[in-house]
Amino acid sequence: MSFEEIEWKKEEGVAGKYVSSKVDEAGGLRDIKFTNADDFNFAFDIVDVLAEKCPDKTAMLHISREGRERRLTFKDMMVYSNKIANYLTFLGIKKGDKVILVLKRHYQFWFTILALHKIGAIAIPASFLLTKKDYEYRFKSASVSAVIASADGDISKEIDKALKNYDGMKVKIIVGGRKTGWNSLNKEIKYFSQHFVRPEDAAKGDDPMLMFFTSGTTDYPKIAMHNYKYPLGHYITAKYWHQVDPDGLHLAISDTGWGKALWGKLYGQWLCEAPVFTYDYDDFYAKEILSMIEKYKITTFCAPPTVYRVMVHLDLKRYDLSSLKNATTAGEALNPEIFHKFKKATGLDIMEGFGQTETTLTVANLAGTVPKPGSMGRPSPAYKIRLMRPDGTNCDVNETGEVTIEYGKEKPCGLFMGYYLDDEKTLSVMHDGFYHTGDTAYVDKDGYLWYVGRVDDIIKSAGYRVGPFEIENEIMKLPYVLECAVTSVPDKIRGQAIKATIVLTEGTKGTDDLKREVMKFLRANLASYKRPKLIDFVNELPKTTSGKVRRAEIKENDWNKEKNDAK
Repeated sequence: MSFEEIEWKKEEGVAGKYVSSKVDEAGGLRDIKFTNADDFNFAFDIVDVLAEKCPDKTAMLHISREGRERRLTFKDMMVYSNKIANYLTFLGIKKGDKVILVLKRHYQFWFTILALHKIGAIAIPASFLLTKKDYEYRFKSASVSAVIASADGDISKEIDKALKNYDGMKVKIIVGGRKTGWNSLNKEIKYFSQHFVRPEDAAKGDDPMLMFFTSGTTDYPKIAMHNYKYPLGHYITAKYWHQVDPDGLHLAISDTGWGKALWGKLYGQWLCEAPVFTYDYDDFYAKEILSMIEKYKITTFCAPPTVYRVMVHLDLKRYDLSSLKNATTAGEALNPEIFHKFKKATGLDIMEGFGQTETTLTVANLAGTVPKPGSMGRPSPAYKIRLMRPDGTNCDVNETGEVTIEYGKEKPCGLFMGYYLDDEKTLSVMHDGFYHTGDTAYVDKDGYLWYVGRVDDIIKSAGYRVGPFEIENEIMKLPYVLECAVTSVPDKIRGQAIKATIVLTEGTKGTDDLKREVMKFLRANLASYKRPKLIDFVNELPKTTSGKVRRAEIKENDWNKEKNDAK
């Protein structure tokens, strides 16, 4: 069947009003379009509709850190988001206000973010790992007027410290406890009605809905703003990448403080009427997660490459993972060695995907495709992807270029509105009808994209341009390597030389003999210009709060050391 012969069909269930697609005989998504997006508000048009359609259907299975199980239905989601919407309105929070959420994996996060969508206030998810300095920057740069935070640990203490230098905060709400000077959600919510009438001027479509602080791997975090069409962009994420089952259970390893939680724990999954699984743990232990998959019969699973790197060094045969039907990863590139080890142990392909805080899923191994280990997959039908040379022309097959998204007058659902109050940064990445991701890749003859690195990660050594990922893939083949990062260091002859920073598996000692062994292996498997000149064994790699390796920090430390030594 040719593409022209494939008919447009509405998607099933509540999504059908908003999503139509063309799907081939193999179940592969060939094209997609969104309708009624200008009037769309996820909280009213999906969650509340599901509460009427299937009130007793599980929306989330939540496990507290103490092991308490809560099975929350779509009716629960409607009722408690309504109560909180009334509560927040009573406290003076209104449409357009910016509200920062620091709620870890507490089930109240879902009630609260839906309530903010109903009010029209702008939600700003934040990590519980932030400190006074981080909060101060966020409060000031986003003009935050309210904060809703977990009572756990030092979260509220750090926030109070930051507020000594910020006078714009109107409301402070604590969840799971009480504190002087803070409203208590748990105590006060019971006084408010479970009914909330959709306002005539309810936020929708192009109105701002979310503000994400980007990972900030090279600079202070930027603030990416998304509108109410953003959830629709995640339909592909859940249906065709995660391949969620309405009668199954989806687990995404993510804290609610970063965008990946909304990729895997809310919008797309509920558009597909699929329940999500949330474990409110404090510290990640792979064995614990594997036991959860076994006990609760998780059907679809998504985690960053870091998690898979840990898992494949365990004896996966000890766990019954037979309930798993699909595994996915994103956040950074997945090494082929990890792909092969996981498949050998489980029989499952890890379906890699690529996207950013500024986008939804952009490139992926979607349903109906056969993944190539190490490849990001093919472009999502929701976006027009071009690999671009610095002069703006298209790259040839197997030529590295920047990943860009072409857009017209109407931006695709999921592409961000711009950086909040920063026209200069917005125009630096969105101009001439293209969004420039800052990531580089090449495309093969079959249309699969292969990640090379951030534009700033490219190493220029002795006249060659070298991407770190290819070298990291070779290093990851060594059985005693847990993870690694390849960066540049100053070199008087080459200009830049290549350095490999390596974390070893537990029990392996980073001796000089081991360095020589690594070097010998790389000499046999890499061209001379790609071989690291330096090997550094470390206990851990610097990472963002979302788990991405901060190569920029390693590079900056090495280059600053060279400058200081030269003084």
